[in-house]
Amino acid sequence: MAKAALSEDFEALLEESFGQVTSIEGSVVKGVIISIENDHALIDVGLKSEGRVAIKEFAAPGQKTELKPGDIVEVYVERLEDRNGEAMLSRDKARREEAWAQLEGAFNGNERVTGIIFSRVKGGFTVDLSGAVAFLPGSQVDIRPVRDIGPLLGTPQPFQILKMDRRRGNIVVSRRAVLEESRAEARSELVASLKEGMILSGVVKNITDYGAFVDLGGVDGLLHVTDIAWRRINHPTEALQIGQTVKVQVIRFNSETQRISLGMKQLEADPWEGVEVKYPVGTKFTGRVTNITDYGAFVELEPGIEGLVHVSEMSWTKKNVHPGKIVSTSQEVEVMILDVDPNKRRISLGLKQCLGNPWDEFLEKFPTGTEIEGEVKNITEFGLFVGLPGEIDGMVHLSDIDWETPGEEAIQTFKKGDMVRTKVLDVDTEKERISLGIKQLTSDPFTSGTAGLKKGGVVTCTVTQITEGGIEVQLSDGMTGFIRKSDLSRDRSEQRPERFAVGEKVDAKVTNIDSKTRKVALSIKAREVAEEKQAMAEYGSSDSGASLGDILGAALRQREEQGRQND
Repeated sequence: MAKAALSEDFEALLEESFGQVTSIEGSVVKGVIISIENDHALIDVGLKSEGRVAIKEFAAPGQKTELKPGDIVEVYVERLEDRNGEAMLSRDKARREEAWAQLEGAFNGNERVTGIIFSRVKGGFTVDLSGAVAFLPGSQVDIRPVRDIGPLLGTPQPFQILKMDRRRGNIVVSRRAVLEESRAEARSELVASLKEGMILSGVVKNITDYGAFVDLGGVDGLLHVTDIAWRRINHPTEALQIGQTVKVQVIRFNSETQRISLGMKQLEADPWEGVEVKYPVGTKFTGRVTNITDYGAFVELEPGIEGLVHVSEMSWTKKNVHPGKIVSTSQEVEVMILDVDPNKRRISLGLKQCLGNPWDEFLEKFPTGTEIEGEVKNITEFGLFVGLPGEIDGMVHLSDIDWETPGEEAIQTFKKGDMVRTKVLDVDTEKERISLGIKQLTSDPFTSGTAGLKKGGVVTCTVTQITEGGIEVQLSDGMTGFIRKSDLSRDRSEQRPERFAVGEKVDAKVTNIDSKTRKVALSIKAREVAEEKQAMAEYGSSDSGASLGDILGAALRQREEQGRQND
């Protein structure tokens, strides 16, 4: 009977003992470090045998730990005994169990947790949350894409738990959510204190053709391309890049729309102040071509100061050429200040003024009256354009081609490319015109032909042509003249051109010599009237009884006698 009772008590004790030991398995217990052997710590947790735990499990990622015998530590009991008869213990799992309990509380309370990013994995990074390993997606690292994760590795960071599953051991965290929350708080504070004229630091967030958006710490402002620098900037990328930290000034702020306009150049001195003193009209400077348009080229005199060389001020001779064929971008050129308007912030420049005026130079080398040879460049209804030294042209007007032949006919004898000799008639440097003449190379036959003629003189000429309006005659020196029908006779009945014959000689009085029209006007009528007056004067006073017919007859006989003597 006693033997049976003793057996029952032993079974009960054994069952109690096994029940207690089994309850330890899978839980976190405290143990004492017995010794340190190589890279393992021998720990007693009150079981039949001690367990071994790698020392590295006691260290946080990237850090070292110092353990010594007698230290009390918490470990996780995986199994009571392994095949070597030792307890299977784990510090990592113990820390993980502790962490999970804390993380679940933070997740349920929507609280932030602290962790350390320690490695990169596909699609993101791994984070140590005091023993529990969480996944940080790449999109949740920062508000903006992060090119270099290096500065964040190994540094404690605040995170927000997005999702956790203890059964699967999955935790997903976000650093971006924390930053956005902080950003919202900072934004409210910034907007409340924002004023025009404030100087702030920001980060270039985005770049467009018209400017850049700058993150001021929770709120974005627009930095227009014209407000980046005083100098010309065609595109913001010439001066800025995404991620760059810049110092800006608030130019305008609309509290209702919360639109913020920023400026960088406003933090620098305005180069246009005192521009009239720095760049007096008429002075020459060297600058750099920054932009070329259809109407001219912009030249930078200094950073922030640009002037326009209008196409009309680029070349003395190239009038219908695109500015891009005269200068090129970034080319260093010498220019002259033509006009300065500080109010409109405009400077007019001249390129050709720094070069010699080819018309002035031509006049100096080839004054009026100089003979010069050139190539026929063009033929128009006005005359011939002849190429001259200095890449300029002179014009031979139709009226200056030939003395005798009409210009419309004379010009037909020329063609482009012909070399012609001309005389310089006039040089107008202001209008940039040079008048040339071909006929002036020889003496004017009209001038030489009329040298012996004088208005009022009587000449003998030969009829060469009979027309309805009069007769054309040739003078003894080869000059031609014309007697109008009304001037053919003093007698109206005798004013008939047909009563004359070609080859007949007539005496007529010179009534006009017109060098412009190159015509000599004659009159038989005027000669007869003059002779009548002369006869009256000579015979009328000496013989009062003579009749008018007698006087005229005597005068006529005297003239015929003089004619026979002259023949």
